[in-house]
Amino acid sequence: MKGIYSILLLLASNIFMTFAWYGHLKFSEHKKLAGIGIIGVILISWGLAFFEYCLQVPANRLGFKDHGGPFTLMQLKVIQEVITLIVFVVFSLIFFKNETFRMNHLIGMVFLVLAVYFMFKK
Repeated sequence: MKGIYSILLLLASNIFMTFAWYGHLKFSEHKKLAGIGIIGVILISWGLAFFEYCLQVPANRLGFKDHGGPFTLMQLKVIQEVITLIVFVVFSLIFFKNETFRMNHLIGMVFLVLAVYFMFKK
């Protein structure tokens, strides 16, 4: 059960981080946010990243073997990277309509899923 909670927390944290890293690229489309300078954008991103860390840190502690979880450090990192990619693809397709998802992107994702498989292989 700790593994599932860890993965769900990683998923939620990655949603916050994706918005912190890339959400500001859409500010120009919103009247209230269009005039915010780089310092304002950084502060907003830091605010979002705070919530990412509030989820990411417990996710890693909960999932890590040395704290009673089911995952090694390497496994946690690869899980996090795959979640990040999935969240980013969904985010980019929803919020950036001019971005396209091509075959080479799918192939790259397949290789990352294979990386997860190999990380868990004994």
